[in-house]
Amino acid sequence: MNKPIDAPLLQPGAAWADHQQNHTARIDTAAEAARLSAGARVGISRAHESAHLHVAGEATYIDDIPELAGTLHCALGLSPVARGRLTAMALDTIRALPGVVAVLSAQDIPGVNDCGSIVHDDPILCPIVEHADGASWGEIRYLGQPVFAVIAQTRDAARRAAAKAAQALTITAETPVLTPQEAHAAGQYVLPPMHLVRSARAGGGVSDVRAAITNAPHHLEGTLQVGGQEQFYLEGQISYACPTEDGGMHVHCSTQHPSEMQHLVAHALGRHAHHVHVECRRMGGGFGGKESQSALFACVAAVAAARLQRPVKLRLDRDDDFLITGRRHCFWYEYDAGYDDAGRVLGVEIAMVSRAGHSADLSGPVMTRALCHFDNAYWLPEVAMHGYSGKTNTQSNTAFRGFGGPQGAIAIEYILDTIARRLGRDPLEVRRINYYGPTANEAGPDTGNGITTPYGQVIDDNILHALTTELETSSDYHVRRAAIARFNAASPVLKRGIALAPLKFGISFNVKHYNQAGALVHVYSDGSILVNHGGTEMGQGLHTKVAQVVAHELGVSFERVRVTATDTQKVANTSATAASTGADLNGKAAQDAARQIRERLAACIAQHHGGEASAVRFANDRVEVNGRSLPFSAVVAQGYLDRVQLWSDGHYATPGLSWDREKMFGHPFYYFAYGAAVSEVVVDTLTGEFKLLRADILHDAGQSLNPAIDIGQIEGAFIQGMGWLTTEELVWHPADGSKNAGKLTTHAPSTYKIPTANDCPPVFNVGLYEAQNVQDSIHRSKAVGEPPLLLPFSVFFAIRDAVSAAGDHRVDPPLCAPATSEAILRAVMAVQGG
Repeated sequence: MNKPIDAPLLQPGAAWADHQQNHTARIDTAAEAARLSAGARVGISRAHESAHLHVAGEATYIDDIPELAGTLHCALGLSPVARGRLTAMALDTIRALPGVVAVLSAQDIPGVNDCGSIVHDDPILCPIVEHADGASWGEIRYLGQPVFAVIAQTRDAARRAAAKAAQALTITAETPVLTPQEAHAAGQYVLPPMHLVRSARAGGGVSDVRAAITNAPHHLEGTLQVGGQEQFYLEGQISYACPTEDGGMHVHCSTQHPSEMQHLVAHALGRHAHHVHVECRRMGGGFGGKESQSALFACVAAVAAARLQRPVKLRLDRDDDFLITGRRHCFWYEYDAGYDDAGRVLGVEIAMVSRAGHSADLSGPVMTRALCHFDNAYWLPEVAMHGYSGKTNTQSNTAFRGFGGPQGAIAIEYILDTIARRLGRDPLEVRRINYYGPTANEAGPDTGNGITTPYGQVIDDNILHALTTELETSSDYHVRRAAIARFNAASPVLKRGIALAPLKFGISFNVKHYNQAGALVHVYSDGSILVNHGGTEMGQGLHTKVAQVVAHELGVSFERVRVTATDTQKVANTSATAASTGADLNGKAAQDAARQIRERLAACIAQHHGGEASAVRFANDRVEVNGRSLPFSAVVAQGYLDRVQLWSDGHYATPGLSWDREKMFGHPFYYFAYGAAVSEVVVDTLTGEFKLLRADILHDAGQSLNPAIDIGQIEGAFIQGMGWLTTEELVWHPADGSKNAGKLTTHAPSTYKIPTANDCPPVFNVGLYEAQNVQDSIHRSKAVGEPPLLLPFSVFFAIRDAVSAAGDHRVDPPLCAPATSEAILRAVMAVQGG
């Protein structure tokens, strides 16, 4: 008889109790208390700086800002067709509707009608232009494309008027291209293809890689499809634009990139950057969806506000947010690999084709990162990668946590998992034999594998061998695998699976000049401290970490430090808060500013009390100088009297980076973050339903700035990544000639399913691997925003393991992602059918 689907495989006992204890005692509170009393303010678990506001409902988001008198509301008229020619707009009928103040089209934009982040191919509103044959029409690129903007007295009136778009627009429909395969077949790309080749032979090329594959003892070829993912931030896209004096514009925008919003709004208005002030205190989530795609809404709100000289707010409805904005790129892969009897990869060639959407947006750097993460944790002596960004009549896909890295890495994981099944080996064994060789700082088996990535960067910080061994032991991986085999042998309907998946993730922007940051630190005469920096807070705890860094540098309590809204009038020319660099860059910049103030105060107080300035110690809100202990506030007051500059700017630029975009070669990453996860699932082979029973995670956060926040980020990334690979399915209506052709049908929570609290495993053990960063990052910490999103690969491959068990491991499961219940059931039927 089958056990219940949620029954634990291991019965309660000593080992089980140990795991439960690990689950509840993941932070060494005693050690943290000792560090805190010694004056440390980093490496300490502190609550998020806005946690008390979040739980009380008092945290101010853009829509909570009190509206100025005369505020108008904007909504967008969207194309009801996925591809076609816009020949006429009957906007007077919209202007006549109740409450409507104005209706704007592309011709009303005074500056540049473009919000493209890198390539200028993304119109704010669809323009009707005259073509070479004398005909005037606008190119409709996707269903949901903004064509006009309605500005009305109320949000409801604006939305009701915008909903009349289908009646107001004359469009000649054409057949849309919807899938990356269709775009690839037609040679239709938003950017030129990318190629990255590494061969053992000096000057070798693709032919050498293919020869290595052909000459290998075993050969594997196939295809894989991995779906996209909606960011599903809780706070949707919103901008509130307020005209200021002398042609200025103040834009409150929910964005990860205030400086880019400033520049694009200025271009749309035909003004200089100094006319535009962009501010963001916090976002209700971003996940990459507000890096570039907040621009369209900021530009429309600002253009409307400038034209009407009244404040204008544009807040999207969730359905419109889905229909207008892009998300994680779905990928289609075609691969060919050669391997030996042990499962060691001898050569591999892969083509990756993404659904870029109708414009380039960030598809280029996303594909670059995908190619640079195909190797994941593995030495590939002969490898050829080809990246194609397919142009489709869908929303323009963009950044999402991981930024192409997960899409690149999952392909090699799928290949290795398949190789292991072909050879009848434990997939963990095959993964380990392909690991990069150990570096000088790591004790590990000498497999003879290299330590240089396909793009030429030498790995000098590999800790995966030791990390994997530790997780393998703490999770009882081998004991549980044997127990699962016994369970499956006795269970005809419920099948269990287990998998361990590692990760190696590069940290830095691929574009060198983005790797810089600035900060301002002000110390007031009462000893309180105000910090402003170029990073944005989206719930990830960046402001908390930066405040801890400043408190540590000045030797004061955390409560003395306050971080203010990200503001283009305070720190200019900032990079996006993305690529997991927020704390690395802005923490270093804030540290630089705080250090300058501390050194000035030390010199000042040493003049009064003697001793060397370098010997003055700041800790626990006290200043130790020449045998005396003074309150920090008294030292600050003395500094003010002595006319010491009590504010400073700070700047940081990541050292040692290089990247040749044409050759796809260089040193693009400052360091790598590592981690691994073991997941155990049970699958109902009659329905395709699955449940995650247990997850064990060991992740490398370096010398963590805030273990509690880092563990929270790891847990969140794991569940979010699990959603991407299991329940979150994006479906477009096929190009069948109907009026819904090309429509995203999963455009609301009713049809698009993100994980809930019930999807968290009943046993969820998360630990931080103890090893500081070998690079001089902020306090030797490592980024934790994006890397953990690769950890739930273990869930997908555990499901694949369970499905394989349904066919007694005789057939390689044809399972793609997302592994929805329907997809799992189809795979089960396939393996059972032989």
